Amino acid sequence: MSSEQSPVPDDAPVAGAPRPGTGADEVEVEGVVDRRTVRRAPRYRAFFTVGILLGLVVGLGVGGAWLQSPASDAVFKPGVYFTVILVSCTALGAGVAGLWAVVADRRSLRGRR
Repeated sequence: MSSEQSPVPDDAPVAGAPRPGTGADEVEVEGVVDRRTVRRAPRYRAFFTVGILLGLVVGLGVGGAWLQSPASDAVFKPGVYFTVILVSCTALGAGVAGLWAVVADRRSLRGRR
């Protein structure tokens, strides 16, 4: 290949460069899209993340309170019970968040039928 030849074709998009067909002939989205017909679906990842984090916080609180109680003295390995409490609360938080996301999704469909 000579110094004048390039391995990139001439019509390949360049990072940061405007794409062909864009510019002054673009249509504003607000003028085309009717907001009454746009479905506002929930983001499931956000719901699950918040549910898991809240479940962890609640599990740490409940597990820590249980470790401080006299009931944990009779247990051979209290760390195992703390872990079970923590994992159970986290799973419960994720489940409740998922249910909440499904309910929010159903509510977003309510007026569209």
